[in-house]
Amino acid sequence: MSDWPSPTRLRLPERIGAAGNTISPIEISVHVAGEGPAVLLSHGFPELAYSWRHQVQPLVEAGFQVIVPDQRGYGASDSPREITDFDLEHLTSDLVGILDVLEIERAVYAGHDWGGNVTWAMPVLHPDRTAGSIGVNTPYAAFPGTAPLRLLFTDPDKFYILWFQEAGVAEGVMDPQVRECFDLMMRRAEKPDGASILQGGEGLDANPFRRLEETEPTGQPFLAEEEFEEYVRVFEGTGFRGGISWYRNLDRNRELFPDVGTKKLDLPCLMVTAEWDRALTPALAEGMPALCSDLETHMIRECGHWTQQEKPDELNAIMIDWLRRRFS
Repeated sequence: MSDWPSPTRLRLPERIGAAGNTISPIEISVHVAGEGPAVLLSHGFPELAYSWRHQVQPLVEAGFQVIVPDQRGYGASDSPREITDFDLEHLTSDLVGILDVLEIERAVYAGHDWGGNVTWAMPVLHPDRTAGSIGVNTPYAAFPGTAPLRLLFTDPDKFYILWFQEAGVAEGVMDPQVRECFDLMMRRAEKPDGASILQGGEGLDANPFRRLEETEPTGQPFLAEEEFEEYVRVFEGTGFRGGISWYRNLDRNRELFPDVGTKKLDLPCLMVTAEWDRALTPALAEGMPALCSDLETHMIRECGHWTQQEKPDELNAIMIDWLRRRFS
């Protein structure tokens, strides 16, 4: 893509995290473009900075400096070996470190999927570095931890988040089948015929990753061939361990930072939901008005989980309108 900026590897020096722990130096691959108020885009699982490729140029043309990292564990960024190196303390510290190296005081953070959890943690853990927060599909809410999930899914193998918890298991299955993983996931949503997968239920199997050869993909692919091949190329090189390690810190995040998702936010917040996302349903954002004093909410119709790639024009219009009104 001609308007997709080339990456730069930034070395983030040793620093102290929000819980007082030492964060070791790390190199993060970052795409930076434009001038103006800073907007940092935080991707989810299993994605890359590349997942925001449709948002960069429109935001630049709207008058913003756009910063898009491959976050730790992904793509061209470092992937530490310790599971605890992927908790919220480290993930939010990386975003602060990126701003430090780029000599930027504050940014608006936009996050999708797991990146949304990082985005919503920023105003709680680093309020002086956060101008505003945008959630894409991911609402501002408390981390559930694994205990309630185990009540919903008594067989942990039938829910991907629980299956992810044991080191080596999920990546041992998924790493040799990268192409099959992305062929299954990167498809347009169809209208849901049931409740959110997070509600569990007798007989529900919400873990297609462990039986990829038996799972028939549904919905139409939304990636062009070269886009699909980019994901395959990168993840065949890195594997899925780094991204899965974020999931292995659910209980640690809840223990270290109980205020994330429960403390009231007093800064500009934008929540963009997707009507057909069965994992992060619009209903999950219904509690946000009580937790955000300055909240604007929009829903994108007939959109599934991969919002910035399924419905880029709709998302861009919502984000740019809000950013211009609040930060230009």
